Amino acid sequence: MDYNEAIDYINSPKYSGMKLGLDNMREIMAALGNPQTQLKFVHIAGTNGKGSVASYLSHILTKAGFKTGLFTSPFLERFNERIKINNLEIPDEALSRVTSEVKEQVEASNRRPTEFEIITAIAFQYFYEEQCDIVVLEVGLGGRLDSTNIIESPLVSMITKVSYDHQAFLGNTLTEIAGEKAGIIKENSNVLLFPQEKEAEDAIYQVALEKNSTVYKPEFDEITTVRTSLEAQIFNYKTYNHLKIALLGEHQQKNAVMAIEAVHLLHDAGYAINETQLRQGLEETVWPGRFEVIHQQPTVVIDGAHNIDSIQALVDNLTKYFKNKRIIGIFGVLKDKDVDQMIAEVAPAINTFITVTPDTPRALPSEELATCLQEKGFTAVPSISYEEAVQQAMKVCGEGDIICAFGSLYYIGAIRRIIKANN
Repeated sequence: MDYNEAIDYINSPKYSGMKLGLDNMREIMAALGNPQTQLKFVHIAGTNGKGSVASYLSHILTKAGFKTGLFTSPFLERFNERIKINNLEIPDEALSRVTSEVKEQVEASNRRPTEFEIITAIAFQYFYEEQCDIVVLEVGLGGRLDSTNIIESPLVSMITKVSYDHQAFLGNTLTEIAGEKAGIIKENSNVLLFPQEKEAEDAIYQVALEKNSTVYKPEFDEITTVRTSLEAQIFNYKTYNHLKIALLGEHQQKNAVMAIEAVHLLHDAGYAINETQLRQGLEETVWPGRFEVIHQQPTVVIDGAHNIDSIQALVDNLTKYFKNKRIIGIFGVLKDKDVDQMIAEVAPAINTFITVTPDTPRALPSEELATCLQEKGFTAVPSISYEEAVQQAMKVCGEGDIICAFGSLYYIGAIRRIIKANN
C-alpha cells in the first residue's frame, strides 16, 4: 500500500458516516494487540479549544525531552497533520505501513468501523511502534462514546470549554453535552476542568464524584495581559511573568493556562518539566487556522470558528485587533449548524460576505447561505469555488480593509493554500 492507496482506504465510502460507540474499537485494537494499553495519555475533550490546548501541551512536553505523540482532528491542508510525534507529521511511508496493518485486522473482523475509528487505530499503533513516552489525545466528538475513549486511565483528563455543538449526537442541553464530554473521566483520576457555566460544571462534577476523581481548575482571574499585537501576546499568570504566545485572542491565554496547569499535574506524576521548557513550548506553539493572519496588504485572517461560542471569540478578536476597520467575510458553514444565530453573532463585525460551500456532504450550499444573509439585510455574493471567493474578496477589498474566512474547518485550509500560493 502506497500513500495514496492508504488515504483512499481511509476515505473509503464504506467507512463514511458517524457511529458513536466502542465495540468496533475494542475488537480492532484487540486484534492489533491492544497497543494503546502500553501508552501514557493526556486525554482532552471539550467543544472549543481542544486543539490549541493539545498543541501547547505537545510543544511543552517535546521541549522537555519527552517523545510526544499528538492526535488531533480535523486537518487543514494534509491528512498527516492529524498524527504527529514531537510536532512532526507522520511520514507518508509510516502512514502507508501502519494503515496496511490496521486494514488487515479490520478486514479479518466482522466489523465495519467508521473512518474516525480507523484513523484512531492507526494513531495508536503508530505511537506504540514509535515508543512514545506520552500521547496528547484529542477527542473526536463528545467523549463517552468517542473512539479515543477506549484508553485506560490517563495521566490527566482535560475538559475545555463546553458549549452547544453537535446536538444531534450529544444532546440539546449543556447538562447532556457536558455529561457526554465528562465520559472520558476514569476511576480515581485527575481531571483538569476549564471553568464552565454552572449547568455544565455541575454535570462534570457529578461524573467526577461517581468516579472518585479529583477536579482541578485554573484560576483565570490571575491572568493579566501585559501587551498584545498581531505578532504575539504577553501575559502573566500566578508566579509566571511575561509568558509569550503567538496565538491571538484572550481565549488563547486561557488555553495556554490550561496547558500550564496540566504540566503541574504531570510534574506530580513524574514528568519533569522546568519553567524554561514550559516557556519555550508555549512561545513556539503554532496552531494554524485559529485566528491566523496569513497575508498582509490586505490583511487576511482565517479562523475555524464554527459554533456560537467560537464565533463570539472571533468577533471579540476582530473588534479588538481591527477596530473601525471594514471586514469582508468569506463564509462557509455546515447545514446542521445554527446559521441564523451565527449570523446574528457575527453581525457587529461583518456586513459584507462572500459565501462558499465547504467540501463535505454536510455543507450548506453557498447560494442558500447568501440568500439567508441577503434576507437579513447583508451584502452577500455566492461563489462557485474557493478560488473565486478569494478573487471576489480581493476585488471588493479597499485600502485598509480586512478579509476574514471563517465558519468551518472544512474549507479554511483550502483558503490558506490559495492565499499562500499567490503570495
